[in-house]
Amino acid sequence: MYKVSATLTFAAAHSLRGYEGACENLHGHNWVVTATLGTDVLDDVGIAYDFKNLKNNLNEIIDQFDHQFLNEIKPFDKINATSENLSKFIFDSLAAKLPDHIRVVSVEVGESEKYKAIYEE
Repeated sequence: MYKVSATLTFAAAHSLRGYEGACENLHGHNWVVTATLGTDVLDDVGIAYDFKNLKNNLNEIIDQFDHQFLNEIKPFDKINATSENLSKFIFDSLAAKLPDHIRVVSVEVGESEKYKAIYEE
């Protein structure tokens, strides 16, 4: 399988409902998102999936979060905007944008470059 990935960032605030500790308070992160795609097929040029398309698809998803309070954006108005929940949301949203021969392998979302959650199927 061929794999391609892109890493993008966005800045956003959130607070964790039901959490005891500092993270229950409003705070922000410079979130780091890495999406990895996989395919067994290359196109006529020898490309698995164009990085430009991956970047554009990922930006369409995360642009809604940039410089926002995540707790006010669906579905995070109902569930906590944790790295885990964000990674699943981005995974599902990205999968819906891809051609049938391309699949999402994983999405990593980090509150920083040091701490991240990974969703994969």
